[in-house]
Amino acid sequence: MIKIKPHHFIDIITSFSADRVILKPHHYNHSVHSISKKILENRSSILEIELDADDICQPCIHNIDGICDDKLNISNRPKVPPLKREWNLILDKRWCKRLKIEQGEIISVLEFCKLLNEGSNNLVDIYKENNLENTIKRELNLKKGLRKYLTSNVVYFEEIE
Repeated sequence: MIKIKPHHFIDIITSFSADRVILKPHHYNHSVHSISKKILENRSSILEIELDADDICQPCIHNIDGICDDKLNISNRPKVPPLKREWNLILDKRWCKRLKIEQGEIISVLEFCKLLNEGSNNLVDIYKENNLENTIKRELNLKKGLRKYLTSNVVYFEEIE
């Protein structure tokens, strides 16, 4: 079972649309690379919705006793909180409300993708603090990633630089 924040799952699928999936370790030491691989190679993987530190966050250098101490550059988004954990929680709560899911819910990768497929229209209310053009691009890439993931027979990745 993979404990995952909704926005982390969504970021993985969105990155998949443009073949930008991170499959190498990051200098923060988080697990985006290994969790992405698990999710993209197995649609039947089981997820547990997590709003606190998830399996991606656990080994991260910014995870201090389950709390992210990383900061965001908010110079172009003044309404976004400066702490990453606060912003991510806002996004995750909005996604949970939109998709009608909650903390601790167990769902397969395929089921989550189907919920996203139905609930990924008009993301402005989820990302309302962000630039409209970027939100529109995010929505298009999310839809493209979902289509690509749900219609491909085999998902195999080699490590990408």
